[in-house]
Amino acid sequence: MRIAILKLLAERPMHGYEMIQEIAERTQQLWKPSPGSVYPTLQMLEDEGLIVAAAEQGGSKKLFELTEQGREAADKIETAPWDEITEDADPGQMNLSAALGQLAAAVAQSTHAASAEQQQRIIDIVNTARREIYQILGED
Repeated sequence: MRIAILKLLAERPMHGYEMIQEIAERTQQLWKPSPGSVYPTLQMLEDEGLIVAAAEQGGSKKLFELTEQGREAADKIETAPWDEITEDADPGQMNLSAALGQLAAAVAQSTHAASAEQQQRIIDIVNTARREIYQILGED
């Protein structure tokens, strides 16, 4: 987690939630860290003097950025963790993960944009897909 945060902040200042989203995106959803791992690491890095946090104007979110010492530490990191994760990943698993993410995004959008009838049709499609997946998994 530490290395990922330092590499991200070497690019630009970010919020904790933004870091979670970036890591998930860069690993094609293979690694989506929890807030319970990100925020304590941010606090530790801040305590070590590698990052500083500032409250965003008009908001309650903290924007984190590297200190000079943090930039030096980030520069020493040769390979970003998302590169290591995706380098050895099974292409089939990556494709499945990407397809699942796209499906989840479409379903999430439907909660705001679809009529009640359309939402029911979408529920039926998702339920059918789930059943068919279990049928596939049950094959010899």
